[in-house]
Amino acid sequence: MTAKLLSVNVGMPKEVSWQGRTVRTGVWKHAVTGPRMARRLNIDGDGQGDLQGHGGEQRAVLVYQIQSYHYWQRYFGRADFEYGQFGENFTVDGLPDDEVCIGDRYRIGEAEFEVTQPRVTCYRVGLRLGEPELPALLVSHHRPGFYLRVLTEGRIQAGDAIVRTRTGPGALTVADIDALLYLPGHDPDTLRRALAVPALSPGWRSSFEAMAAGGPAAPRPEGWTGFRPMRVSRIARETPSVLSLYLEADGGEPLPVAGAGQYLTLRIGGIGDPAPVRSYSLSSPPGAPAYRVSVKREELGHVSRYLHESLRVGAVVEVAAPRGDFVLAPGTGPVLLVSAGIGATPVMAMLHRLAAEHAERPVWWIHTARHSTEHAFAREAHTLLTSLPDAHEHIFYTAAGAGEAGPGGVVHHGRPTSESLRALGVPADATAYLCGPVSFMSAVRDMLLAVGLAAGRIHTELFGALAPITPGVTPGTATPPHQPPGEPGTGPLITFARSGLSVRWSPRYRSVLDLADACAVPTRWSCRTGVCHTCATPILAGDVNYSPDPLEPPAAGEVLICCARPEADLVLDL
Repeated sequence: MTAKLLSVNVGMPKEVSWQGRTVRTGVWKHAVTGPRMARRLNIDGDGQGDLQGHGGEQRAVLVYQIQSYHYWQRYFGRADFEYGQFGENFTVDGLPDDEVCIGDRYRIGEAEFEVTQPRVTCYRVGLRLGEPELPALLVSHHRPGFYLRVLTEGRIQAGDAIVRTRTGPGALTVADIDALLYLPGHDPDTLRRALAVPALSPGWRSSFEAMAAGGPAAPRPEGWTGFRPMRVSRIARETPSVLSLYLEADGGEPLPVAGAGQYLTLRIGGIGDPAPVRSYSLSSPPGAPAYRVSVKREELGHVSRYLHESLRVGAVVEVAAPRGDFVLAPGTGPVLLVSAGIGATPVMAMLHRLAAEHAERPVWWIHTARHSTEHAFAREAHTLLTSLPDAHEHIFYTAAGAGEAGPGGVVHHGRPTSESLRALGVPADATAYLCGPVSFMSAVRDMLLAVGLAAGRIHTELFGALAPITPGVTPGTATPPHQPPGEPGTGPLITFARSGLSVRWSPRYRSVLDLADACAVPTRWSCRTGVCHTCATPILAGDVNYSPDPLEPPAAGEVLICCARPEADLVLDL
């Protein structure tokens, strides 16, 4: 049967209300009559609201089949669909996803097109149909639809025949490629074949390259589940505003070795109900008999004030196992450890590891503090650096009149700049680890890029909440995390550790993600139905059930908050 173009659908982006927010989206399409020009970036009269996930040369035209319309009408028991309902530009008769291949080319009217990728899983198609689970269903039922790029511009219109002019190499269908990315069982041979298809869009190619490079998951460091009691064995004053807590197993048994740069999450009783939860980077040597975390006193922080003023040796706190991806990677090339203020803590752990390994690689220690009195770990860092054969120590004091007193190292006055880093001879082939205030890390990252470091070699650690990923949502006034509006819930206690907020669950929310959104907790998501794993979040304690079930389970120690509900009290690294 010859495929046929049934309808050409266009629509410009508009703002719609959704869950108390405003979303800018081009998913609302309507059928048009007569000829339309298919151009390199879109059909005349069409536009996309979120160019990060939609549109562009590789995703100029979205195609969906009338046979899938009929399928979903039966599935949902609906008869109200109209052309453009699934956000597509071309509604077609024929071209099923399990037959069309990436790289296939088609002549429609005066224009020629090439298939580049399946539809991106996106919550907005569910928003358009009023079926929130639709993004997951499109994948699990193997009916995603696909994108075309325009090879030859020209006029097209409803009623045009669709003629295949070339078959894509590799014989990988749209459904095959969609399943390879989103469903379990990533076959290595299929992955190699997919990467060999020239027409595959750069976005999907990079995803498959990451899958191919990843290999088997690295074993997780030995730890424990949930929280365990640990005893404060020592308290040491580092500066007037920074103290270190040494934590040992309450039973005295050896502790699992933490990765250099990881952090601990503490639940601290005695200062509130529920007990507040905070995360602090480890600054101790690897394999030490006690974990050391170092805490800066913040006058508006009731937890840091309590730790500085009231916590005593012998106290017991609850601690989750070391975790975090900001860890020193093995290698022989130069390494930069760059920090400001209390941001020295994770890079101190890295410096300890380098010293313990008698590393011969060049090590650059660049630390910024207001003055020597507030310079935490000064003597400790200097001693470790002098034990290394190729170490470079540079200290920047920013306060006016700051003296040069200190255990050693070159002292500079003012803040680091691109010029000062270049003058220091910072090597362009180094791997850099940055920790400090967000503004500091952003500025230093730009400086290192200017010096010549590759972006992929610059790693940062953020103490607070991660930057949100909320595709299509119009930015509003930023508000700190807070209790949700309405009647308080009575269900399990959910603690968002990075945000310092604990909230009782209420069944009026579809998922933990919906609750987090209601609390203004910064979140990361895209499909909201358990497909894309953008929302994967480390779980520190507790358990969840899923509705709907994710198409592929998350990694061990993670939860997909977009489709998760708590079974018991829950602590998330969010």
